[in-house]
Amino acid sequence: MRARTGQNPRSSTRRDGRRRRAVSAAAAMAVGVMTLGVLAPPAASDSAAPPAAAAGPDAVQRALNTLVRDDGMPAALASVKDRNGRARTYTAGVGDLTTGSKVPRDGQVRIGSNTKAFTAVVVLQLVGEGKIDLDAFVDTYLPGLVRGEGIDGNRITVRHLLQHTSGLPDYGVHLDDDEIRNRYFEPRELLDLALDHPADAEPGKTWGYSNTNYVLAGLIVQKVTGRPLAEEMDRRIIQRIGLRHTYFPAPGEMTVREPHPRGYHRSPEDGPLRDFTEMDPSAGWAAGQLISTNSDLNRFFTALLAGRLLPAAQLAEMRTTVPVGTSGLRYGLGLTSRTLSCGGVYWGHGGDIAGYETRGGVTDDGRAANVAVTSIPTDEAAVRHVSEAVDTALCG
Repeated sequence: MRARTGQNPRSSTRRDGRRRRAVSAAAAMAVGVMTLGVLAPPAASDSAAPPAAAAGPDAVQRALNTLVRDDGMPAALASVKDRNGRARTYTAGVGDLTTGSKVPRDGQVRIGSNTKAFTAVVVLQLVGEGKIDLDAFVDTYLPGLVRGEGIDGNRITVRHLLQHTSGLPDYGVHLDDDEIRNRYFEPRELLDLALDHPADAEPGKTWGYSNTNYVLAGLIVQKVTGRPLAEEMDRRIIQRIGLRHTYFPAPGEMTVREPHPRGYHRSPEDGPLRDFTEMDPSAGWAAGQLISTNSDLNRFFTALLAGRLLPAAQLAEMRTTVPVGTSGLRYGLGLTSRTLSCGGVYWGHGGDIAGYETRGGVTDDGRAANVAVTSIPTDEAAVRHVSEAVDTALCG
């Protein structure tokens, strides 16, 4: 459920310098994979490509190989679409450290905070329909619900929630690994965890990443529509643009439905890798519960930037960004922009959840790339290499 604010591996779904224990415990480099001697051979697939591989795809494969060989990721996967619509998929490493099985091509992964982009789209669709006002206060839709030390729902707007400028504390820092893995949380429980703590800042004064913002956004969707968030997301986005491998896990659903690489987690950080593939994702809910594939994420962000999911006015609001520290990252309404080495920016989100990290997005001229690894990197070099893999895919 995290979104990195820069190259520091300790930046996350909370404000800089704060770590959610469930993720901070995770994801030092997965050194164990390097000692098993069962690394799958690198592979790329493109049915439309000529027999001679181009330099770009070779560079992407090399980037994934680095993540496995040098950074100890159990597996790395990528899906890349060029501006002409040609798509390629890549894998490196192994899908299961116990069996050494191959990485499923374009396998499903938990996409963590990429879920926020989906939630934001649903909210902005409702804005376009006149059912939600971006500059209305939270109390307009959830009267009396948001109260705490320095916290008042009559001062926090819907825009503040989507842009992480509400000042609300993050509930995630108060959960541990076993709770996140095994316990089912109602959204109101997550909110209550946050409201037991004082505000991080005054509303509208500063940017500070908090999963609590998106739990509230999801609750507003449910209040306005009278339907579960998962249903609205499925109807308004997943079915609408044909995301065949994307879904919101049902309550109590701890497995991944389709072929997938297994996800691994270190807790504590100096402990052994643990298989975290099966877990209850309800601690993420509107902030991080979705399961998808790299290619479906490419399809989603491409459709979004092409105006197929939002009216022009709401898409413009989504793309209106504020700076995130000095990292070069900018945050809009559930959408980030990051600079590219070849010029311009790409738009996406990214996400971490115990066992998986996904990074990527799309450019305004139609290029798209998403990369997933099966352990959250905490080593500085590994963090950089994931970002570089995305940059290579979009600039190659």
